Amino acid sequence: MVKPSNPWMAVDSTTVPTKLARELRDAWEDFVGGVEDEGAGAGTPTVRQPIAASWRRSQDAGVDPTGRFTAPVVADSSGVAGRWTDHPLRAAMPIVRECLTEAGEAADQLTVVSDADGLLLWVDGSHGTRGRAADDMNFAEGALWSEAAAGTNAVGTALAEGHAVQVFAAEHFNESVQRWTCAAAPVTDPEDGAFLGVIDITGDMSTVNPNGLALVMATVRAVEAFLRLALAERDAEVLRRHGGLLEGGRTARALVSSSGRVVMADPGAGITSRLVLPPGGGELLLPSGPPAYAEPLGDGSGFLVTRLDGRRAATPATPTLTLELLGDEHPSAAVGGRTYLLRRRQAELLALLVAHPRGLGAEALSAELYGEQGSAGSVRVEVSRLRKHLGPCVGTEHYRLVWDVDSDVGRVQDALAAGHLDAALDAYAGPLLPTSDAPGIRRVRDELDGWVRTAVLGSDDDDLLWRWATGPSGEDDLVAWSRVLVALDFQDPRRPRAAAHVATLRAAG
Repeated sequence: MVKPSNPWMAVDSTTVPTKLARELRDAWEDFVGGVEDEGAGAGTPTVRQPIAASWRRSQDAGVDPTGRFTAPVVADSSGVAGRWTDHPLRAAMPIVRECLTEAGEAADQLTVVSDADGLLLWVDGSHGTRGRAADDMNFAEGALWSEAAAGTNAVGTALAEGHAVQVFAAEHFNESVQRWTCAAAPVTDPEDGAFLGVIDITGDMSTVNPNGLALVMATVRAVEAFLRLALAERDAEVLRRHGGLLEGGRTARALVSSSGRVVMADPGAGITSRLVLPPGGGELLLPSGPPAYAEPLGDGSGFLVTRLDGRRAATPATPTLTLELLGDEHPSAAVGGRTYLLRRRQAELLALLVAHPRGLGAEALSAELYGEQGSAGSVRVEVSRLRKHLGPCVGTEHYRLVWDVDSDVGRVQDALAAGHLDAALDAYAGPLLPTSDAPGIRRVRDELDGWVRTAVLGSDDDDLLWRWATGPSGEDDLVAWSRVLVALDFQDPRRPRAAAHVATLRAAG
């Protein structure tokens, strides 16, 4: 088998694709059949080194090569939409479309963006090719295409290797994908060097092109340049707002992003490399040795780090995170005088951490958010996005809220615990995140709703009973409305409404 000189390319100008496809199929059959390749070691195929390594990883991960199982769906359409709306690569889509989409459509190839876990967030191309890719191999938005989930493929292998790669025909570990070819490259976040996701082109194997990988890599370079420019603009805004904190002080200081990247420092501060910041701020040691103190900036954009030089800084007040999560209004968070609207997953994550003040591990939090289909990697991505949105309110090891919290959920619970039912109903704007279907949210929502209802029904206060019945949770509560009907005097103007509503509920039930 003649292989291109570049091990990350599947084909070059001398390749005969149909001949290569047959040879790759033979090598794949030998590998999955456990046939030993002389001189290469047991089960090592005569294919490119990155593909051979990926096959072994796929096999070790337990991926079924026969095609009976395709890539799993781990997010529904609303979940994908929520992640995509808040994903940093979404802002770069004009560049992706300009560089890839037109060429992809001419070649009948799909243009694809995944997140850092390999979850497909955006798939563009002709209706026919998108439909065939979805039918053949579940290559669609919401499917997970990491190597561990789908075997060797350009999206998953690019993430696993940290390198751009082209995958052709039977180089795919899963047999159901072997009619396709793809080329992908990971996109690096200039903020912290972590992968944001992958940009990929995918098409029928007849569309394979030696220039495909170069085109994807050029697109990724353009996207990363755009991200660096956006980061520079954010840094300029931080300096505009907070640069005065570096002026005139007797101690050396630096402005540092939430990830620990130095935005600007006093020349004598000795703060030049990335810092490891304690969750929510606090004392730390600088790389050069001296102690320092990290104080959160009020707008959540980072920290002011002050070198202590043997002195201890006065501990600033811990930020207070105010959460409004009950009822039909858009959930929100407020800190440092600013209010932030929360998308669904952010609100769910915060609500679960409010319900578990001691915190949750990544696996446990994944189960609470996504159920059995979740992954710890998805949780880590969501927490990272939340910290970028609000600031370091969540610890990065064991996930818990490290800032003080004032939530409408907590106000209702405190009032109920104290027996102040009137105050509890004042604070209870409705069920917790009523449109959420996250398993943990459903449980907490039902518990809180049940607690309020039981407390009201157990009271002797007719006005509280009326407030519950006419509130967001009591509209369909036949027991509550029946109690209202019995409790109200015949001359009470509310009684006709109660009688009519009881009749309606009985007829419906």
